[in-house]
Amino acid sequence: MIVRPQQHWLIRLFVWHGSVLQKIYSRLLLNVALSISVIFFLPWYETLGIKLTIAPFSILGVAIAIFLGFRNSVCYARFNEARTLWGQLAITQRSLLRETKSLLGSNESQITAFVNLQIAFCHALRLTLRKRPVDETLKKYLSSDDLQWVSQSHGPCNRILLLMGDWLADKRKQGLISDVVWSSLNHHLNDLSTVAGGCERIAGTPIPFAYTLILHRTVYLFCIMLPFALVTDLHYMTPFLSVFISYTFISLDTLAEELEEPFGTEDNDLPLDAICNTIERDLHDMDESEQLPEKLRPNRHYKLS
Repeated sequence: MIVRPQQHWLIRLFVWHGSVLQKIYSRLLLNVALSISVIFFLPWYETLGIKLTIAPFSILGVAIAIFLGFRNSVCYARFNEARTLWGQLAITQRSLLRETKSLLGSNESQITAFVNLQIAFCHALRLTLRKRPVDETLKKYLSSDDLQWVSQSHGPCNRILLLMGDWLADKRKQGLISDVVWSSLNHHLNDLSTVAGGCERIAGTPIPFAYTLILHRTVYLFCIMLPFALVTDLHYMTPFLSVFISYTFISLDTLAEELEEPFGTEDNDLPLDAICNTIERDLHDMDESEQLPEKLRPNRHYKLS
């Protein structure tokens, strides 16, 4: 995610990092080259007796803009739901530790073990959504036996939830947690499972491919044919107007592609590393740990991973 301070409007016009322009500039250069070629071939083009006008492109442009707006709204809804789920994850983790610590505050070693399970769950969810191996990260928080058991599963988060449930059940058997309190704590574990399931649903259910494909094709066909309609009236101004219109449509299409997959590592995806870092810092602080992980900050390009 790009995290930029407030800037003057003139400076923002020339922002490069965080803009989709760095991904589409080659396509815009092709559009400029096509527009220049159309200008040079205009005399031959006119001899064919074929003349495209602006009228059909105006109607088509409005239709494309409406569908692009709808697609971006749908993609942002996925992004917003993912953001809400990870916010709920942070809230649930804090509530779970607060209730547990209020009951077992005197046994710091046991509380620290439970904190490590909570942190392991966050990192396991992050790595699973990004389709990365979990072993290297989780070995810091899990015992060797637990790590081996978790890493063998296709759903590491589920097995960590089982470990957390076993930990709470053991305290219940020891009489440290009453049935009523255990039910409340178990409800928090169900909330964690709901968050994981919601994230997996977003990651595993993309927007229907046929819908994305037809809009993608229409946008690029529109941008390819546009110079032929502009050149008769605009002549040497054709490249400027053509690339401006193409930038608008292609950038919206590209931005929708990024928002559709909110758990990736693109500039406009969720900063899962930073969220996990915040949760880890909060849990360690609640556990009164003297060594907190260093807070993740945006890099020199204002990108927060």
